[in-house]
Amino acid sequence: MRNRFNRGMATLVGLALAGTGLATVNAAPAAASSYDCPAGYFCGWTGKSANGSMWKTNKSVADLGSWDNKIRSYTNRTKSIACVYEDKNYVPWGGYWAQAPNKSGEWNGDPVATTSSIKFVRTERECSQPAYPRWFSQTSPKALGFGDMNGDRRADMIIRDKAGRLWFAPGNGTGRLIGSSGWNGMNALTRHGDFNGDGREDLIAREASTGKLWLYPGTGTGSLGARKLIGSSSWKSMNHITAFGDLTGDRRSDLIAVEKATGKLWLYPGTSTGKLGARKLIGSSGWNRMNALVGMGDVTGDGRPDLYAREASTGKLWLYPGTSAGKLGTRKLVGSSGWNAMANLIPVGDFSGDGRPDLAAVTNKKYVIGGHSGHLGWLVSYRGRDTGSLMAGERTDGEWWGLNGFC
Repeated sequence: MRNRFNRGMATLVGLALAGTGLATVNAAPAAASSYDCPAGYFCGWTGKSANGSMWKTNKSVADLGSWDNKIRSYTNRTKSIACVYEDKNYVPWGGYWAQAPNKSGEWNGDPVATTSSIKFVRTERECSQPAYPRWFSQTSPKALGFGDMNGDRRADMIIRDKAGRLWFAPGNGTGRLIGSSGWNGMNALTRHGDFNGDGREDLIAREASTGKLWLYPGTGTGSLGARKLIGSSSWKSMNHITAFGDLTGDRRSDLIAVEKATGKLWLYPGTSTGKLGARKLIGSSGWNRMNALVGMGDVTGDGRPDLYAREASTGKLWLYPGTSAGKLGTRKLVGSSGWNAMANLIPVGDFSGDGRPDLAAVTNKKYVIGGHSGHLGWLVSYRGRDTGSLMAGERTDGEWWGLNGFC
């Protein structure tokens, strides 16, 4: 992973070095003191096998003082990730190790004592950078009502981290917490459009355990209001739940979703009450062949929302234009191959500042740079053309790893 600078440590989970062989900690008397570390603490020892003098802390320490470069083995008995730095003041560039919580009796050893500071965080990426990635967007020449949650005509991003927190990124490189916990309980997040009629963009989420569909109304500042139930448990049977914009032409935002059992594509029209109306069939079969649906807004310039869909078997990206009949028109190819190397396809409106909807994507391990795959966590930007197609992608930031969803 780029820029993480994890140091080369011999991680001994339940093992201790014994001469030229290996022995379990439980059977090695020298390691018995590893059990002395109480729950809720990070403990370090002067010996490489969890022996010798012990030091402990349950708070971040920027300077270990007399214990600087003395710790040769340690265990993390907290519920947080412990960032173990080789430099003081949590500086990551000299090297660090992100240690997940250990069980009682587990420990990690290093033949060289180099630890100078310890920091506790919720996610691994916070050892070297903020919990949210840097997102930048230009001011659009007009208010598009799509992708802008705070009304400044800049495309915004909502980001979920692996700790289940939700972050609002307004397009200037900063971020703000808008959901402190629990968002990992949602297995679908989608936004774009005003579903409750207050003129602000909203967020829709499906609860994994119940299949319920919830509306989180936008406040106009990037934050979210109290949620409202808009769908019962039947939503467990649907895939690729996607906020789409106003396809029916009644000035209310609509939702689309694929039925898992049949591969049918359904439109759920928005209503004046903020709930969803009776669904309408807009795709009779074959939509299970798609592994991503992307509500792009109006990419063709005809005033109707359009859909991008990725074909799982080929990695092709297709444009399905919205029509005046409230359906989808004949598809057109906008990406011939390689789109399966993207873990996330993120429609965020106009982030290039030219008035056209654009597409952002985050790569997975299939992404190739310099002839080699394995380059996950890159943000790739695709500017939209007035024909509905996309310009060539541009790699803009390599630090979009260790996250858990975008919309």
